[in-house]
Amino acid sequence: MNSHENLSKMIETFAHESQHASLVLLHPRSRYRSLLVAHLLNSKDSKVFYYAFGPDDLNLQSFITGLIHDLSYQYPMFGRHINIIPQSRGDDPEALIDAMLMELNDLANGQEIVFVLDEYDRSDTADDIQQFIERLIGRLPVGIRFVINGRTLPRLPWVSMIAQRRAVLIEDERLIAKDFYEIETQGKIKLEVTAFGPGNVYMNGTGIDVWEGHLPRLLFFFTLDRPIVTRSEICTAFWPELSDEQAVNVFHVTKRRLHKALDMDVLVHDDGYYRVNPEMAVHYDVMDFVSALMAGRDENNPNRMAAWQKAIDLYRGPFLQGHTDNWITARRADYRAGYLEALTEMAHIRLSEERPEHALALFQRVLVEDFSRVETHEQVMRLFTQMGRRSEAAAHYQRMSDEFRKSGMVVPAELTTLYNEIVA
Repeated sequence: MNSHENLSKMIETFAHESQHASLVLLHPRSRYRSLLVAHLLNSKDSKVFYYAFGPDDLNLQSFITGLIHDLSYQYPMFGRHINIIPQSRGDDPEALIDAMLMELNDLANGQEIVFVLDEYDRSDTADDIQQFIERLIGRLPVGIRFVINGRTLPRLPWVSMIAQRRAVLIEDERLIAKDFYEIETQGKIKLEVTAFGPGNVYMNGTGIDVWEGHLPRLLFFFTLDRPIVTRSEICTAFWPELSDEQAVNVFHVTKRRLHKALDMDVLVHDDGYYRVNPEMAVHYDVMDFVSALMAGRDENNPNRMAAWQKAIDLYRGPFLQGHTDNWITARRADYRAGYLEALTEMAHIRLSEERPEHALALFQRVLVEDFSRVETHEQVMRLFTQMGRRSEAAAHYQRMSDEFRKSGMVVPAELTTLYNEIVA
C-alpha cells in the first residue's frame, strides 16, 4: 500500500471514529499525522481552525494571548469575550473556559467545526494548559471537535476521556483500542491493580495491606491515570491548600511510603516527569474496562455482546469507592458513564433477542446508578406494559415522580402522558 492509500485510510478512520468525539489525538507514532492536518486545512467539507504552539507558549496566559493574536487576523472579533472577563475573575479558570466556549460558538456560528492544536508537545511542561484543555473538552458542545497533533503523548487522562466517549486515539489508519499508555504488562514483578470498588493492589499474587495511610495508595492510582505526571500536578491534586514547599515535602514523604509498601521504586523520575516503573508488569482493571468499551462500540466486531458484558462484569463498584478527592470524583463520573453505556447497549441487545425480562433488569440497573435518566424510565414503563404488568408500570411512575419532586426535578410531560395512557 503506497503513501496515498495509507493517507486515504487514515482520513477514512478519522472521519468515522471522530463522529462522537470531542477530542481526537493523532498519536505521535503516526507517520501521516501532519498530512492529515494538511488535508483538514484544505478540506472544503469542514470548517477548520488552526493554531500551532510556539516556543513562548509556556503557560496558559501566553497560549491564550497567542491564540487571540493569530486568529484575530482572520476573525477580528475573536477574543472579545475573553478580553472582557471582569478583573475580579481574572484568575478564575472557569471564567476563562466560559469565555472560550463563547468564542468557539461564535466561530462555529451554528456549523460543525474542527479546531487543530498543532505542535502540542511545546506545552508539555505547562500544567495550567493541560488542565485548561482537559476541562474545556469536558464542556465542548456537540459539533465542536479539537484535534491534537504533537511529537509526544499529551499529559491528559485519555483513558477516562475515552470511557465517557469524549476522546479517541488514532495511529495512522488504526484506532487505538487497548494499551493506551503502553504500560508494561510482561515482567518478573507482576502487579494486579483493581480500582473499581475500594481499590486494591496485589504484588505477585499477594495483597498489599500496609500503606501507612491512604495517600501512598492513592498516589499510585493517580500516576496510573495519565501517561506521565509532574510533581506540581500531583501536589495540586493532593495538597492544594499547602504552600509549594510544604506540598513538595509531603509529596516526597508519601512517595517514600509508596516505595516502602511495595519494597521497590514504584515511581521513576525521568526528564522532569514521574511515571510507573517500567520494570513492573501492571494488569489494571480500568484499562481492561475501557478496552472492552471500545470493543463494544466497534460496529464491525462480531463479539460486541461479549465485550459489553465484559465491561459490565469488570465494573465492580464506583472508581476508588469511599474517597472524595476532586480528581477521583471526576474519574468516577467518567467511568460510570461508560458503565451506563454498556448496560444500556446490553439491554437493547436483549430487546432485539426478544428477552424483555433481561432487558428490564438491565434498565433497572441503569436507574440505580442514575435515576434522572428520562429515556430509561420510559423504557421501563413500556416494558412493564408490554409484559402485561401495567400496575408495576404505574407504580414505577409514582416512585419516579416522588423522587423527582424530592430532588427538585420536573416530571417530563412525555412520561406523564405515557402514564395516563397506561392507566386509562
